[in-house]
Amino acid sequence: MTDNTNIKTGSRPARLQAIPGRDPEGLTARRVLAATSVSYVIVLLDTSIVNVALNDIATSLATHIEGLQWVMNAYTLAFASLLLSGGKLGDRRGARNIYLAGLALFTLASVACGMAPDLPTLVMARVLQGAGAAMLVPCSLKLINQACPDPHQRARAVGIWVACGGIAMAAGPLVGGILIQLFDWRSIFFVNVPVGLLGIGMTLRIPGDATALPAQRFDLAGQLSAIIALGGLIAVLIEGRALGWGSPVIVAGIALTVIAWVVFLVAELRHREPMLPLALFNNGIFAGSTCVSMASAFVFYGLFFVTSLDWQQAKGYSPLAAGLAFLPMTIMVALGSLISNRLVKCGGRRGSMCAAFGLYAAGALGLLAAAGISSYWLAVAPMLAIGLASGFISPAATAPAMSTVGKESAGVAAAVLNAARQTGAALGVAIFGTLITAFQPLVAGMRIVLCLAVAVSMLAAAAWWLATARAGD
Repeated sequence: MTDNTNIKTGSRPARLQAIPGRDPEGLTARRVLAATSVSYVIVLLDTSIVNVALNDIATSLATHIEGLQWVMNAYTLAFASLLLSGGKLGDRRGARNIYLAGLALFTLASVACGMAPDLPTLVMARVLQGAGAAMLVPCSLKLINQACPDPHQRARAVGIWVACGGIAMAAGPLVGGILIQLFDWRSIFFVNVPVGLLGIGMTLRIPGDATALPAQRFDLAGQLSAIIALGGLIAVLIEGRALGWGSPVIVAGIALTVIAWVVFLVAELRHREPMLPLALFNNGIFAGSTCVSMASAFVFYGLFFVTSLDWQQAKGYSPLAAGLAFLPMTIMVALGSLISNRLVKCGGRRGSMCAAFGLYAAGALGLLAAAGISSYWLAVAPMLAIGLASGFISPAATAPAMSTVGKESAGVAAAVLNAARQTGAALGVAIFGTLITAFQPLVAGMRIVLCLAVAVSMLAAAAWWLATARAGD
């Protein structure tokens, strides 16, 4: 994200008040908050709502798990690889202008998703959705920051904005299940259209902002190499099993991916205004926060994807039943976000984070014990643990990372953390999806996936322990 999110969440909330001499009724702040919250709802809704439609999409478009992986990852890949540039564009062209453009693109792409006649069209439309999200999400916080200059006022506004996203994330599977039950899978994309149009109308009532950094150079080499590096990596992971790991296409893909990563690193080291300032990672806390953010998204979204497939394809759950089944986990995600700050104060940032990854591991082990057993109720407690861990880790990793950078670097630091989460999610879907197809029957693949989730969780906890130990925590 593109603006200062280093906010003390434990401070006393303040009302959204006026900007002295300019906005006597605080109307601009309220309009900005309403517009950005509405759009953030549909962005986060699309990270969870599609999971319950996977079986129907596979049937309708005659695709297999590899195709479903692309449906999920096209969105998160575009989101992750363009997020940093979306923030830069907001700085150069004005946050309101780029926000409007991103919201319009997201809305039009949602129409294209709903009307897609085949898998390639749906995947390309999902890419456009991710590009729109990468433009509007970083500009949301910039708009809030501009409209709410008082720190307490800003903290309350950001809290409301984050809460709206958390509610959308929690409600996504259930809303998707209801829409598919009443209509079909295309309705989960069409529902974005009225919300997007409402957000556009509300944003048009916000005053325009001046271009902040007209002379800043765009890191084109870094942006293009990042897209190729991330896209190539995910493509190899998804298609490697089907095409053969030794096939010319996959070998060429691996070579292209390695070259792209090298080019990206060189470009970021040499560019005067890099998209990703590598100096940020010189600080162990920031590097550790990025690592655990990526690991958390890897485990959570990877398990979300394969569990949805297991319930719908192996156990015969309808989309509505799957949405209801996920409700305990997604509610705990929202709850974990709300109580994260209090838990850190009670357990310390080292111990509480390690405990959260312990919850991930315990949840995965619980699902492992229940694998192959038809009773849903055996999975409830593990899902509660996984949801709570996911909700806790995101804000708990963000706060210490943001404390390591100055105000002038807060925007790009927040964007790096968000890009790490989206990248972790894409890798989780790609790797976990590949494993459940490589090991048959599906329950055997699920066991491998759950063991990997435990291992990644333990490694992330160890990485965080070392990072904080070196910092003297």
